[in-house]
Amino acid sequence: RPRDNQPHRHVHRELHHALRTKGRPLLAPAPGGDLEGFRDRARVAFEDFAGEYRAYFARHNGRRGPPKTELDPAPRVILVPGVGLFGLGKSLRDARIAADLAEATVRVVSDAEALGRFESIGEDDLFDIEYWSLEQAKLGRAADSPLAGRIAVVTGGAGAIGRACVKAFAAAGAAVAALDLDGEAAAASGGALGLACDVTDPAAVRGAFDAVADAFGGVDIVISNAGAAFEGRIGEVSDDVLRAGFELNFFAHQTVARNAVRILRAQGTGGVLLFNASKQAVNPGRDFGPYGLPKAATLALARQYALDYGAEGIRANAVNADRIRGGMVTDTLIARRAAARGTTERAYMTGNLLRRETLPEDAARAFLHLALAPATTGAALTVDGGNIAAALR
Repeated sequence: RPRDNQPHRHVHRELHHALRTKGRPLLAPAPGGDLEGFRDRARVAFEDFAGEYRAYFARHNGRRGPPKTELDPAPRVILVPGVGLFGLGKSLRDARIAADLAEATVRVVSDAEALGRFESIGEDDLFDIEYWSLEQAKLGRAADSPLAGRIAVVTGGAGAIGRACVKAFAAAGAAVAALDLDGEAAAASGGALGLACDVTDPAAVRGAFDAVADAFGGVDIVISNAGAAFEGRIGEVSDDVLRAGFELNFFAHQTVARNAVRILRAQGTGGVLLFNASKQAVNPGRDFGPYGLPKAATLALARQYALDYGAEGIRANAVNADRIRGGMVTDTLIARRAAARGTTERAYMTGNLLRRETLPEDAARAFLHLALAPATTGAALTVDGGNIAAALR
C-alpha cells in the first residue's frame, strides 16, 4: 500500500507499469526440441492472450465514464520457461522498458514473498489505471510512425546510400541494423546496431543476420545495398576482376537475400527485400561491364525472389540509381567515367533530363517508398534524374 503522504508517486508507478507491461505477462510454452511445434504452440498462446485481453476490455469498457478506445491486445512481456524473459514494443526503447519493468517486478514479488505475501491490485483498478482518461486523450493525437515495430537491415551501411537509408528508415520508426566491413563506421551512420560483416562471406552474413534477430527479435526489411565499381573493357578484362565484380555485386546480394528469407519464412509474417541494382542493369556504360553485368543479374534476382516468395507475403523490389556521389562513386571514378563518355565531370553528374545531380537521400527515399508499398513487388524504381535509355517499359 502507498504511504499516506505519497499517493501520487504510487499511482504514477502503477500507471507506468500498467501502460508498459499490460499488468501481466504471456506465459509461452518451452520450445524443447520441436521448433515447428513450439512455433504453433506459441502462436496459440499469443492468440489466447489477445482474446483474453479483448474480453477484459469488453468487461470493463463503459463501466465508468465514456467508452474507451481499446489498446493493442498484444502482450508486452513474454516468459518462456528455461529460456528467459522477453520485452516487446513498437520500438527497441519500448521493448527494453517493458523488459526492465518486468525484471523489476520479479525482484519485488520475490522480495515480498520472502517477507510475507505479494498481492497485486484488482482487475477493476488495473483497468482504470491502464485506461486513464489522460492517456486515452493522447490516443487521438498520437500517430504511429509508418515503420514502427519493423526491423530493417542495411548492408553497406557506412557508405553514402547506406547512411542515407539508415537515417531514413530510422526516422520512419524502424529499428535499424547497419552492416559494413567497418562495423564502427556502420554504427556511426545512425543505426541502432552496427555490425562488421563481409557480405561476400556466407558465414559472416549468416552470423550477422542471427545477431540482428537476437538483438531485435527478427527481421522485416532488408536493403541489400553493399557494392563496389569494377571497370574494364569486357573483351580484355581479366577473369579475376570479372569474378570479383560478380562476387560482390551479385552473389553477395543472393547470400543476403537467402539469409533474409530464412528468417522471414520462419516468422511467417511476410517481409520486404530491396536491392540496389543500379541503372547499369538496363543501360550499361562503356568499359563498365564488370560492374554492369552483375547488376543486371541482381535486377533479375529481385524479380526471381518476387516470383518465388510472393505467395508467402515476401515482396522484392529494386532501385536503379545512377551517379550518386560518395561511397564507390569517388571523384576518381567520376573523372574516369566522364572521360569514357567524352564529357566533363559536371556534365557527367548532371547528364539527365532534370539536369540535377542525384543524391544519396534520393535513393533512400526510393527504398523507403518501396518498403511502404504493400501491393508492389517485382518492380524497379529509377533514381537517376531521368534517363530514357535506362527506363523500364
